[in-house]
Amino acid sequence: MSPPAPLSDTGAVVIGRNEGAALHACLYSVAPRVAAVIYVDSGSRDGSVAFAKEQGTVVVELDTSVPFTAARARNAGFQKLLEKLPGLSFVQFVDGDCEVDEHWLETAHAAITAPGNDKLAVVCGRRRERFPDATKYNRHCDMEWDTPIGETNACGGDAMMRVQALKQVNGYNPALICGEEPEMCLRIRQAGWMIQRLAEEMTLHDAKMTKFSQFWKRSVRGGWAYAQGAAMHGKPPQRHCVRQSRNTWLYGAILPIALIGLGWVTYGISLALMAVIYARHAIKVRGDRLRHGDKPKHAWAYAKLATIAKLPEAIGQAQYWLTRLRGKQATIIEYKPTGNTTPAGEA
Repeated sequence: MSPPAPLSDTGAVVIGRNEGAALHACLYSVAPRVAAVIYVDSGSRDGSVAFAKEQGTVVVELDTSVPFTAARARNAGFQKLLEKLPGLSFVQFVDGDCEVDEHWLETAHAAITAPGNDKLAVVCGRRRERFPDATKYNRHCDMEWDTPIGETNACGGDAMMRVQALKQVNGYNPALICGEEPEMCLRIRQAGWMIQRLAEEMTLHDAKMTKFSQFWKRSVRGGWAYAQGAAMHGKPPQRHCVRQSRNTWLYGAILPIALIGLGWVTYGISLALMAVIYARHAIKVRGDRLRHGDKPKHAWAYAKLATIAKLPEAIGQAQYWLTRLRGKQATIIEYKPTGNTTPAGEA
């Protein structure tokens, strides 16, 4: 069977930095199936730019004097894509370390163009971890990405979006160093559009999380996103990230500081109480994952990491507020290695 014809009304924006061989798989998974692909590079030193150009991909190299953010990169790619093909109706955003499933683009396009879906702005599917059994941290990511099917509030970095909706909300907020998709999706929904997650395979991603320090940094980034999201849109009726922010402050800062501080007064009783509180939290998370259909051993591993993550998440929130109060420029929080041992274009 011959491959399907490229989607003439759809383009793709790939963003990356030192993605190495993963960029090879990413570009080849989208380029033959859409009208045009734009690759936005955030200061790679591994040959990614040269490789993309060799494949005939239009490359946007971001100015290194301005702090990098994924939001800034996606906006730049989107703008370049419309300059190249101003009549496009849809754009598939994908991170350069992801490979798009062979059926996803056609499936997403069919959904977003289906009769009655004129107000559907964003379609996403199942992002999977390529090596979920490699580490417990990779498995954690894979489970975290398994979100409910149907109409939803937000998508992740990989999604097909309607150009009209993106234009209406002025795209991503380039000032955000993380949490940019939920923030933009909130504005999309406020403008009267819908977001939907399909029960379909979308992308493969390699988290490459082999160390606890990486998990810690990723959790710090999550806490920053909660704090900034609540600061921007926390007032009613949005209440964006308010519940997550409060939960993080409670379990990541208030309870441990209070209960540890009272340890000498209570002769250690408060420390025992703290152990009970966090055990109950982990048990609750485990129960939620079991009801979701996860295997018991995976549910328990996820619950333990989710509980531990409250501390770095609280640190991330504190970092956000300190940076804001000091008037300093925020910089991206990276948990993956900034370089690859395998250059782009090599298998």
